[in-house]
Amino acid sequence: MGDFLDTNVLVYAFDSSEPGKRERAQALMSAHPDAVISTQVLLEWFAIVTRKFSPPMPKEEASAVIAELAALTVVPADAELVVRAAESAAANHLSIWDAMVVESAALGGCRTLWSEDLADGAILRGVTIRNPFGNESRIAATQGT
Repeated sequence: MGDFLDTNVLVYAFDSSEPGKRERAQALMSAHPDAVISTQVLLEWFAIVTRKFSPPMPKEEASAVIAELAALTVVPADAELVVRAAESAAANHLSIWDAMVVESAALGGCRTLWSEDLADGAILRGVTIRNPFGNESRIAATQGT
């Protein structure tokens, strides 16, 4: 399986207000065409780009991008995953949303989770967290590791 991309990576890939992060996110996405995401990531991405961008991305455009992103491997959310995330949130002192991402990455068979929201280098549920926007990870992100 590919690496898991968190919502912030996908958001920055479309965020013209953060050109440095946009470039790094796009490089990471290009380096990982077999990336794994989740239904949560798709939903969060849509909500952010259509409500928090300035100006907001038109919903029609965002819908078209969602269709493209859905071509990646998508881990669906179900009750069993939510229960695992709740257990993981309690055990690892995470928000339920971060735990859902970690559990989705584990369920998707990913070895690496690219996110700026979790501790770089931490290993949770067998998945190594990497921050693509940190100094060391920026180089790795562009080299496809």
